[in-house]
Amino acid sequence: MTRFFALIGAASFSALAFLGRLSFFAFDSLRHIVTPPFYGRAFGTALIQIGFLSLPVVGLTALFTGGALALQIYAGGARFSAEAAVPQIVAIGMVRELGPVLVGLMVAARVTSSIAAEIATMKVTEQIDALITLSTNPMKYLTAPRVLAATLVTPFLVAVGDTIGIMGGYIIGTERLGFASAAYLQNTVDFLEAKDIASSLVKGAVFGFIAALMGCFFGMNSDRGAMGVGRATKSAVVAASVLILAANFVLTEAFFSA
Repeated sequence: MTRFFALIGAASFSALAFLGRLSFFAFDSLRHIVTPPFYGRAFGTALIQIGFLSLPVVGLTALFTGGALALQIYAGGARFSAEAAVPQIVAIGMVRELGPVLVGLMVAARVTSSIAAEIATMKVTEQIDALITLSTNPMKYLTAPRVLAATLVTPFLVAVGDTIGIMGGYIIGTERLGFASAAYLQNTVDFLEAKDIASSLVKGAVFGFIAALMGCFFGMNSDRGAMGVGRATKSAVVAASVLILAANFVLTEAFFSA
C-alpha cells in the first residue's frame, strides 16, 4: 500500500514539474515574441509552412466532414420530421465546434510533428549549440517565429475550413438531399451569429498557439539519438491534441455557457 501511494505521489510531482516547465517555456516564448531582435525571414517561412501548405489537408478534411454531417443530420432528423434543420445545424456545428477542432487537430498532426522533429534533430546534430555559439538565442530564432506564425495564421485556416465545411454540406444538401439552393444558403446566413464566428476564430488562435508551442517545447527538450527524436515527436502530437480538446471545452464554456 505504501508503495502504491509512493507511485501516485511520484507521478503527481512529475506532472506538476512538467506543467511548471511548460508554463515557463510558454512565458519565455511570449517574451521573445514581443522583444527584439525579430527574424522576419524565419517568420515568413513559418507562415508558409504552417498556413499555406496546410490548406490542402484542411480543405479536404472540412469538405468531407461537412458532407458527412449533412447526411447524418438529415438521417437523424428524419426520425423527428426535422430534416429541414440540416442547413442551420451544419453551419452552427461547423463554425462553433467541428471547424476549429478539426483544423486544430490537423495542424497538430501536420505542424506540431514537423516542428518537434525538426528542432529535436537540430538538437541531436548540435545545430542548436552552434546557434548559441554564434550568439543567437534558440528561443528567439526557432520558437518565437513559429509560435507567432501559428497563432496568427490558424484563425485563417479555421475560416477556410468553416467555409469549405459549410460548402460540403451545401453540395450534399442540394445535390443529394433535394434542398433548394437559395433556401439552403439563406438558412445558413440567417442562423449564424457574429458570436459564432468570433468564437471560431479565437479558438483557432489558441489552438495554433498550443500546436506550435508543444512542437517547440518537446523538440527543445528531446533526448539524444533517433529514439529521442521519435519520442519527442510522438509526445508533442499527443500533448497538443489533448490540450486542444481541453482548451476547446474551456473556450466553449466561456463563450456559450448560460
